Amino acid sequence: MSEILKGLKPEKVFHYFEEISAIPRGSCSTEAISDYCEKFALSHELEYVREKCGNIIIRKEAGAGCKSLEPVLIQGHLDMVWEKSSDCDIDFKNEGLRLNKDDEFIFADGTTLGGDDGIAVAMGLALLDDDDIIHPPLEVLFTVDEEVGMTGAYELDASNIFSKRLINLDSEEEGTLLAGCAGGARTEIRLMYNKIHEEKPAYRLTLSGLHGGHSGAEIHIGYANANKVMGRILSEISDDVEIVSINGGTMDNAITRSCSAVIIADNLKKVDEILNDYKLKDPFIALTIENCSSESHYSKEDSRKIISMINELPCGVVSMSRDMEGLVETSLNLGIIKTKDDCLKLTFSVRSSVNEKKEALIEELKKIAEKYDAKFRDYGRYPAWEFRKNSEFRDKIVSIYKKMFKKELNVSVIHAGLECGLFSEKIKGLDAVSIGPDIIDIHTPGEKLNIASVQRTWEFLLKILSEI
Repeated sequence: MSEILKGLKPEKVFHYFEEISAIPRGSCSTEAISDYCEKFALSHELEYVREKCGNIIIRKEAGAGCKSLEPVLIQGHLDMVWEKSSDCDIDFKNEGLRLNKDDEFIFADGTTLGGDDGIAVAMGLALLDDDDIIHPPLEVLFTVDEEVGMTGAYELDASNIFSKRLINLDSEEEGTLLAGCAGGARTEIRLMYNKIHEEKPAYRLTLSGLHGGHSGAEIHIGYANANKVMGRILSEISDDVEIVSINGGTMDNAITRSCSAVIIADNLKKVDEILNDYKLKDPFIALTIENCSSESHYSKEDSRKIISMINELPCGVVSMSRDMEGLVETSLNLGIIKTKDDCLKLTFSVRSSVNEKKEALIEELKKIAEKYDAKFRDYGRYPAWEFRKNSEFRDKIVSIYKKMFKKELNVSVIHAGLECGLFSEKIKGLDAVSIGPDIIDIHTPGEKLNIASVQRTWEFLLKILSEI
């Protein structure tokens, strides 16, 4: 294995980050990384539990002078979002990431980096591999499939956890401590209109160059969703469209960066004005049109219904919080449109810090689906992580940060989902915080991990463990 990150500090953290980056570990493909963590525990003679779902819990006795202290749970997730640029030929399921770096950042050539949440896994392994660190008894929990519904957190057997204090390492902004997050759910709409089977000349429309991003942390920025933009284009490009297929996005929690549609139509109209509406936030947005052919298509009537439904479905910020300035309260993201045979499937990520508004939004989607005779289901629900007004644990960490860095630690709540809400439901009395280094453009091929920020966050973590 190459050693792209050799020499970077903290050395052990980056050593393990490079090792796990060589292991394919996309959501629902985490068996190999779970195997790696299990082998790590065995080779270091550490007590561990591997749960049926693939979660790994590794325990380490306290450092010198700390055996009487209460244990601490360190947690991150093993899976990453697999997104790549259109010209990248990587085979995610069989190849590791192609790491690279400059003076400031680590990144992966043409793909997501997996800093979310590989840096947590690397820090957890580095803690377990260092006998010189001062720390209370440690439980290090690595969960599976966080990015596709928090499966590992749902299936965690809480009887395997003894800690009442949790440091989650799934945040992406240094200097901010998260103490609450939105709850959410996935929803799926399936249209089962019958296609007409006949060969016809067609056009392939490819929408590309959009920024994309995290559908929780970046939904408020205003990056365009390629699936929604394509819906608008299809409504304007021709008076009579027969849809062959629409395909856009691979993850419901990533703002869709590209979308393609194959259509049958006459006299295509220019849609430059539509693209211009998005260029402030997405300056590289582009639409290409190519000739092709099709063997089947939806009727004009059903195609009009599909286009109408895509445009009617809400997407983006629904409401802002009245209690915390600048915080998104409720949102949704049309992350995936996929056509297979006669079926057109649309998948959303729905989020809200207010349970009633989350439920109301799911009901709105259901009613729109029913209007178009589509099948609807919601799944993968996870609770909001409610902010704790009084927390000695959080207050101590805030105090440590101020002494170390001579400035205040920003305590905040995030619109993105974190596993802490599920853990707090499962583990009675759990007091949780979330921290992490600076990671830019997560869930996109532009994802970058700030090297110096990792060093500072690591030192902060060690200081916390030595003083709590």
